[in-house]
Amino acid sequence: METNIIGVRFTKIGKIYHFNSADFTDLKKGEHVIVDTSRGRHLGEVVQILEEAPPQPEGGWKPVERRATPRDLLLLQSWQAKQTEAMINCRARASELRLRDVKIVTAEYNYDGSRLTFLFSTESEEKVELKSLKKDMQQIYPTANIEMRQIGPRDVAKFLGGMGACGIETRCCSKFLTDFSPISIKMAKEQGISLTPNEITGMCGRLRCCLIFEYEQYVEARKTLPKRNKRVVTPKGEGKVIDIIPMSDKVTVLIESGTDRPQHFTFSREEIEPWDELEALRRKAQAPCDRHEGGGCTCGKAPRKNNDRSN
Repeated sequence: METNIIGVRFTKIGKIYHFNSADFTDLKKGEHVIVDTSRGRHLGEVVQILEEAPPQPEGGWKPVERRATPRDLLLLQSWQAKQTEAMINCRARASELRLRDVKIVTAEYNYDGSRLTFLFSTESEEKVELKSLKKDMQQIYPTANIEMRQIGPRDVAKFLGGMGACGIETRCCSKFLTDFSPISIKMAKEQGISLTPNEITGMCGRLRCCLIFEYEQYVEARKTLPKRNKRVVTPKGEGKVIDIIPMSDKVTVLIESGTDRPQHFTFSREEIEPWDELEALRRKAQAPCDRHEGGGCTCGKAPRKNNDRSN
């Protein structure tokens, strides 16, 4: 079967999904299409035209059903205008049912109003029972297929938007992040970032997504730089590494020059040499030569002393 894989996005800053557009080989970026997904038929924008097909998912790629018409785009706008009202109604009903741990984040219609999805979050780790809420919403919106979908705190922050904890006007998740990568405390440690919760926690209450942005560069840079407390030889003498500046490929060295007040200087990687390696070479150079006694050796080393006292 011939394939022509395209990438489709359903929201402005959303994940890209792949579909087979073999029946529409002249599709271009910026056009809109109707596709059948696991959550019903949706209208999305073509954002990728792949020259090479990615690994085929289990079950194969779903096909593009057709191009979206101007009427489809108007329908989408019409139903999107009703989403806020649906969200308010769902929140009100959740409050009446005393679902205190459940927060209705938003409501989403598909382009023709045949499916209405309520996205919710909960502070409890236990599974919540929302059959009554779903049934009530189905009665209020009988022409739409109602779905209740739980999302995590990062997705909540993405939907709500607003200023980031660092002061940036728009949060990274709402501005350009389409997927959330796993973040660990190790990433903060590797970059020398303070582990104070306020310094590494985002508005979502989780570790900031930006901790991964330069993590790999820090890891690679540290491979070629000496670790803290290592002794090195610098143009100003021997000293101990007290700080590392990976992104500048530099280290700060404490030089004890015999004065009462040690000084620290910053050197690039090319200006320093490991003290232990130089010390090993120095000791090797001072070691006596085993061949010197036999004559013909021009190494310049002192001859090894002969401890044999026999005649």
